[in-house]
Amino acid sequence: MKHLIKAQQFTPEILQQLFSLADSYQEQPRKALQDKVVATLFYQPSSRTRLSFESAVHRLGGNVISTVNAREFSSVSKGETLEDTLQVISAYADAIVVRHDEEDVLEEATRYVSVPVINAGDGADQHPTQALLDAYTIQKEFGRLNNLHVAFVGDLYYGRTVRSLSYLLTKYPNNRFSLVSPEDLSMKEDILSYFEKKGVSFETRTFEEVLDADIIYMTRAQFINESESGWARVPLGYDFSLTPDILDRIPSSTRVLHPLPHNEEINLPKDIETTDPRIAYFRQVKNGLFARMAVLDYLINK
Repeated sequence: MKHLIKAQQFTPEILQQLFSLADSYQEQPRKALQDKVVATLFYQPSSRTRLSFESAVHRLGGNVISTVNAREFSSVSKGETLEDTLQVISAYADAIVVRHDEEDVLEEATRYVSVPVINAGDGADQHPTQALLDAYTIQKEFGRLNNLHVAFVGDLYYGRTVRSLSYLLTKYPNNRFSLVSPEDLSMKEDILSYFEKKGVSFETRTFEEVLDADIIYMTRAQFINESESGWARVPLGYDFSLTPDILDRIPSSTRVLHPLPHNEEINLPKDIETTDPRIAYFRQVKNGLFARMAVLDYLINK
């Protein structure tokens, strides 16, 4: 695995190696990226993903060079192609972390890049390191990645995190999926076809019907770029909101995950968010740091 572009690249064997690396960093940090330089190139705004990667590099003893708003503050504004941009930056860095606002542009753009490129989110398609940290969190919470009932709730059409996690969890046996969303934000046909191809059980349900799932994976409504009105967001509505009343009906064994940041789809008091063991998304954030440390070490140091 030279570059990490899609969640499909993860095999159970690679995931186990990455989980072991992530565990080792929690127990005994080491400077695996001493004298290495990682470039973060973000065409979309992000604080959590970018800072998570940059913190991971620093904790591994490496250095970061960064462009926060690459579409405005890079040579793209002068007409440079993504292919040329990556090839130029590869002369300065030992790896490049890219978030892009367009789908399916990185695979072709990395053909002639000599250093590892990591997809930190591309349009509404993929977010493989989010899937990695989600799987790492599930492994730590349940001790397994199989025999799970996973309910995806919210914006499943534009949400790239649920797409990536779908690809990853179908690699493990006896997982089944419940899809909960407004009709106009339902899961895209390519994922449904993939489920069918792999013989994975899935069904469309209401939020009320999936409260006993092992994992309730909440998502927010995404902002989408509409040519006439600019950036807009389709609200999810009350039927897709986690409230204290809903939480009271969720079993103690269930875990609520969310890629964050959250909006009205999580409507809980802060004391519940920070103390209830069923709420796992802040643990996800911490796990994400170690998961990204692992993938950086894995790709850069082979």
